[in-house]
Amino acid sequence: MSGGEELLRSRGLRVTRPRLAVLDVLADGGHLEVDEITRRVRKRLDSVSTQAVYDVLGALSRAGLSRRIEPAGSPARYEARVGDNHHHVVCRGCGEIADIDCAVGSAPCLDPDTAHGFQVDEAEVTFWGLCPACQARRSADD
Repeated sequence: MSGGEELLRSRGLRVTRPRLAVLDVLADGGHLEVDEITRRVRKRLDSVSTQAVYDVLGALSRAGLSRRIEPAGSPARYEARVGDNHHHVVCRGCGEIADIDCAVGSAPCLDPDTAHGFQVDEAEVTFWGLCPACQARRSADD
């Protein structure tokens, strides 16, 4: 049994070729849009609908096997890094996203002054700036 099969079964999910292919794509790393995930899955399976990929990503996210992030002004992206309370930095120039480990480590890493009765269990932090490549382009343009 493959690692992907074990992961799916451990979360009570049926093992299917599309689920295994999406897990493989996410395991390659990055913060991928659905279109890119679909393109990569089709290289593995030949035929899979975009809707099937959305369905798989939803199931994986609900099961805690993938994470959906939505930086402001960007389509949803998915990653395999889950359960470690990390954050993201997004380039304002090109949209590149990188992981940033949480300085505190445990969730939530920020505590609001008032939670309005909510029991806060997570704080999603997004840092914004310019990646090294965009910084270099900006310097070259000056």
